[in-house]
Amino acid sequence: MKKMVIAICFAVALFAFPHAARAQFLVVGCPGGFPLAPFPTINDALAAVTGPGAFILVSGTCSENVNLSGAINLSLAGSFGQPANINGNLSINNSQNVFLGGLNITNQFGDGIDVSSSRSVVLDSCTSNGNAGNGLTVGQGSDVAIIATGAFSNNGAEGISVGGNSIVNISSFVGNTEISNNQGSAVGIDRSVFEAFGTHMAGNGQVAINSLGAGKTLIFSFQGVNPTVIENNAKGAVSLQEGSEISIGSVLPAAPNIIRNNGPFGVQAGFGSQVTLVGALITGHTGPGVDVYAHSQFYGTSQLPGLGATQIQTNGTAGDPLSAGVRVDGNSEVLLRGVNISQNNGPAILALVNSSVDFAGNTFSSNTGVITCDSTSSMESDLDASASNPASGVRCGVAHSLGNRSLSTPAPAVPNITNWKAIHKAYQQRSAAQK
Repeated sequence: MKKMVIAICFAVALFAFPHAARAQFLVVGCPGGFPLAPFPTINDALAAVTGPGAFILVSGTCSENVNLSGAINLSLAGSFGQPANINGNLSINNSQNVFLGGLNITNQFGDGIDVSSSRSVVLDSCTSNGNAGNGLTVGQGSDVAIIATGAFSNNGAEGISVGGNSIVNISSFVGNTEISNNQGSAVGIDRSVFEAFGTHMAGNGQVAINSLGAGKTLIFSFQGVNPTVIENNAKGAVSLQEGSEISIGSVLPAAPNIIRNNGPFGVQAGFGSQVTLVGALITGHTGPGVDVYAHSQFYGTSQLPGLGATQIQTNGTAGDPLSAGVRVDGNSEVLLRGVNISQNNGPAILALVNSSVDFAGNTFSSNTGVITCDSTSSMESDLDASASNPASGVRCGVAHSLGNRSLSTPAPAVPNITNWKAIHKAYQQRSAAQK
């Protein structure tokens, strides 16, 4: 089990500039905004910035493309609780410590927000909806934090695209971040890291999360952050390929994350990919709740101290010979401890083509059998499955008589979002002081 290490590598002192650096602030009054503001557009205000530490307060609806290139310690924000609108693209290039707050962005010609070759970019209470392209594109070694709340929905491509060895972290402690009804995936990941605490992904045209090129995804719920819910995405919830990984779990007493009603599968992992579930409910799919194939692995448990239960329930379609709660195929492996696999159409576990399953302490109820294997696959379990006295519902050979693998996994640390909350509070204070 991968350690739950949160990559909070952004600047935590975004607003703690020296007094001289904080002195410059500029007020923009686009149509519908502050009538006496000295700058009629954001670009006019940017042209007046003299150095690091500027705070640009935006009001009204600004119809312009905004390019922040080479920016350092720059804040661009609407008043706290009174968002400003940008009709156009907002791009951030070769910049560091950029804060965007209270902005609603829509671009009818392309992406809403583009971030490239930039470090420590924070989006606080921002939306990027209804764009012709992606809501947010992050690339070329950038890192972006989406904090408090946000939305990346109804876009013509993906809600969020993260690639090129970049990091996107969503920490939603005010309300969920919505990534729904995009024509592509909610989130596309390629050779990058995506972390989500408190998101809702629904109704996207492709799978909700599509991870390629050894992408890494971490989804956790914990006290102060709502569970992530992935539902009603017609082509599937989570697809992992090309050595990608995902860990989904909850830190007690938080509720489990939920993956439900996403068409053909809940989580699918292939071509050397890996799934870890330590506090998740996967339910209501027409195919397997979890499907691993082509030399991939699935670890599910409800037995780690401090973490939630894993449940895989009511998946599959009656009469489909490939339906199961968990399907493992093509030289793949499954290891389960204390998982509840119930009420699935098909067996709890279906093992095919040189695959193996190691399970103990699980609850299997109201499935069409416990485990079914083809002639090339095998299991190791705590059930009595000897050839002379097979357990009920078990149609699988035992590889050896040495018993289950012994596991010892320490409890992970609880994610710390204190720094994000401090940044959010500082935004509230500064925008109010500079009106």
